[in-house]
Amino acid sequence: MSEGLVQGPDGRLRCWWGASTPEYAAYHDEEWGRPVRDDHGLYERLCLEAFQSGLSWLTILRKREGFRAAFAGFEPAAVAAFGDDDVARLMADASIVRNRAKIDAAIANARIVAAMQRDGDSLAELLWSFAPGGRPAPRTTADVPAVTPESTAMAKELKRRGFRFVGPTTAYALMQACGLVNDHLDGCLAR
Repeated sequence: MSEGLVQGPDGRLRCWWGASTPEYAAYHDEEWGRPVRDDHGLYERLCLEAFQSGLSWLTILRKREGFRAAFAGFEPAAVAAFGDDDVARLMADASIVRNRAKIDAAIANARIVAAMQRDGDSLAELLWSFAPGGRPAPRTTADVPAVTPESTAMAKELKRRGFRFVGPTTAYALMQACGLVNDHLDGCLAR
């Protein structure tokens, strides 16, 4: 068995983090690393990755439905229209992470995505342009990077366009979450 694989309660092998809680198992098995190619889904994950910064991903997974309700289902055009009253509402909403800078970033980023869409551009096209070619499956946790040249370039381009909370590490986590890279370990059931 590869270093970093664990056996889940169902007897199947998963990446080291994918069997520790039911929420992680479901996210690992059903979502993480699967390609997301629509602006709506990518905007949601961009927001969630930003909110996760400095926190446990489990916290975000457990609050995900609260985030969806609070942020109009992560519809970029709807969030782009948020104003001061919405920010006050969000800052009072215990079902999400109440961090003013992250809330402001989610709204600012929605405005950029909505403007891109009005101009005939696509967040999906932009993000997927940074997907690296095929890479071998990582064999151990040591083979899974936190930052890559592609994520650094993605973060630089997103920042150039005005996106917030999109450093190279967050960009790489987004790439992993949305299937731009497949970092499930060799031997993992989701590989």
